[in-house]
Amino acid sequence: MAADAPNLERPLVLGIESSCDETAVALVAADRTILAEAIASQEAEHAPYGGVVPEIAARAHADRIAPMVAGVLERAGVTLSGVDAIAATAGPGLIGGVMVGLVSGKALAMAADKPLLAVNHLEGHALSPRLADASLDFPYLLLLVSGGHCQILAVEGVGRYRRLATTIDDALGEAFDKTAKILRLGYPGGPAVERLAQEGDPANLRLPRPLAGSKEPHFSFAGLKSAVLRAHESGEHARADIAAAFQQAAVDCLVDRLEHALARIGPMPALVVAGGVAANRSVRAALEALAGRHAMRFVAPPLALCTDNAAMIAWAGCERLALEGGTAGDPLDIRARPRWPLDPQAEAVRGAGVKA
Repeated sequence: MAADAPNLERPLVLGIESSCDETAVALVAADRTILAEAIASQEAEHAPYGGVVPEIAARAHADRIAPMVAGVLERAGVTLSGVDAIAATAGPGLIGGVMVGLVSGKALAMAADKPLLAVNHLEGHALSPRLADASLDFPYLLLLVSGGHCQILAVEGVGRYRRLATTIDDALGEAFDKTAKILRLGYPGGPAVERLAQEGDPANLRLPRPLAGSKEPHFSFAGLKSAVLRAHESGEHARADIAAAFQQAAVDCLVDRLEHALARIGPMPALVVAGGVAANRSVRAALEALAGRHAMRFVAPPLALCTDNAAMIAWAGCERLALEGGTAGDPLDIRARPRWPLDPQAEAVRGAGVKA
């Protein structure tokens, strides 16, 4: 049976996100209204292990998605039949969790006879600033920094992304989490490192800035993590100083690589940051200063849209409906993908960068 055509005057999209350790559901309208949303954290489940355990994450998603969908619809005062499309993360991410969310989306789409929109999690991040800021137009330069990804992209339109740089080993969010683990700060690591860094002095410890000044466009953070471990094991430095030095080195690497990208492609109207690391205040301040030096507008989404959430997935669905109209929708046999590059034409990169 063909799915009902979406209401293009003010379509409502139900979004589901389950790519890592946040179970999230949201109902978003094309006028950028978030009618209702819910996010269930798994911090308590993963804290004893110092990181995300994929099987535990997948089971938690399976337990939570159905009641969360029902709760979001109830709070919004909307029935499933009143939704115009179901958007679900189809990758990249931890494959077990992605499968749980995507299968749930398929079931809802089939039950309500609505289009299924299989959303790239990275595209959700890439477009999330436009959910919060209606004045943000294409194109813009995007720094996407999260636990699994660190990329610079030219965002030219919905579905049109040109990757300028990626990481050849570890993502910056992962480096924050590993630093937190080394310093025994607990999980999640990023906010803990940022808090401790405020008490330290980065000038008391010089850490490397991998690839800074290099002609190579990409990022690397594995060596920085190793340097943090050596500094901690030496016993010569306060934990707060190590955290501050790590954060400053990371910020310097981001700025250097963005400067390199701008030198290659020329000026862009706006510099946009998205992803979980975008919540870091030192990162935001440095990027805002960089944008000012290049006469670029700086755009960062609200903190709630930086970390994994379903509103960004629903909004990506709204963007697709606006672009594709009544033809929007993916087949119900579409598969979950642990890897899904935004720019499939980008050259393969040595190391782990090929994942993105």
